[in-house]
Amino acid sequence: MRRLALLLFCAALMALMMAGCGKKKSRIGTPPSPSSRAPAVPPPPVGSKERGVASWYGKPYDGRQAADGEIYDMETMVAAHRTLPFQTMVRVRNLSNNKTVDVRIIDRGPFVANRIIDLSHAAARAIELIGPGVGNVELTILSTPASSAPAQFAVQVGAFRDRANADRMAQRMTTTYGSAKAVLRQGDPPLWRVLAGHEPSPDAAETLARRIRQEQDLSAAFVVRLDP
Repeated sequence: MRRLALLLFCAALMALMMAGCGKKKSRIGTPPSPSSRAPAVPPPPVGSKERGVASWYGKPYDGRQAADGEIYDMETMVAAHRTLPFQTMVRVRNLSNNKTVDVRIIDRGPFVANRIIDLSHAAARAIELIGPGVGNVELTILSTPASSAPAQFAVQVGAFRDRANADRMAQRMTTTYGSAKAVLRQGDPPLWRVLAGHEPSPDAAETLARRIRQEQDLSAAFVVRLDP
């Protein structure tokens, strides 16, 4: 009888050990794919509005490749935005004269803290923005692309002419916030933009931006979209 009880005890102990091993294995199995960790962020709904400062850009960017891969023609109705998906159609209204223009987003920018859109030369001329160079506008989303790749967002913390300075800033951000990189922005002169973080949504990136502004005294840090 005692022998039977001992055999039953050993069997139960073995079962517990096997169950424990199985649970541990499930915890250290294959990590979830990036797509399961970061579901696609839907574009802003049609009719969404945003207000801020617009600027425009022409040469030396005219004739160069835009961020979506097409060639930028400053005499077409296109624009750059930091976070909207490429091919989004946006109506831009100049708040000083109520003139409007419809533009297609093909590029990234403006990379100045208090601005929300960079218009082509033609689009800026249509709403009389050429002379002043900048102006207060209201953006309205007219349409968004039928499909777009899952988005990731980061925080621009600086832009440097010297690659070494950009690399130092990127290393500082990586040490503190986990990831950062320097990205070349062609121009006259070319600039190295430092992007910190790798967040799944604009809200998460804005939370990181607030931390960086407070902890690093970088008041001009702002959210940008990371494109493939």
